[in-house]
Amino acid sequence: MANQNARGLKRIINACYFSAAGFKATWQHEEAFRQEVILFVLATPLAIWLGQTAVEKVLLIGSVVLVLLVELLNTAVEAVVDRVGFEHHELSGRAKDIGSAAVMLSLAWAAVTWTLILL
Repeated sequence: MANQNARGLKRIINACYFSAAGFKATWQHEEAFRQEVILFVLATPLAIWLGQTAVEKVLLIGSVVLVLLVELLNTAVEAVVDRVGFEHHELSGRAKDIGSAAVMLSLAWAAVTWTLILL
């Protein structure tokens, strides 16, 4: 549990620790996140090479970073829903479906960005 009384540099250090733990947990438990990290690792040098301006490079890389961000949030939603219970509930299913739709939309955004810039 986070130390609610931490201030200044200690709070920043704690935040970095908890963020690293979040990345580790997502990496260990979510195959989709691992696949998207591989996509990021491959796409970043390609974006630097193919992007003609700094703005194009940032848009190409940023669109893939957006996918990672949305996947992290989707994973958090799924973890909370699963924590509440594994029995079927309409709202739990809806929350997971909405998170999945957000990931799909971010992937579509990345694909459109790459297509428009490269073509």
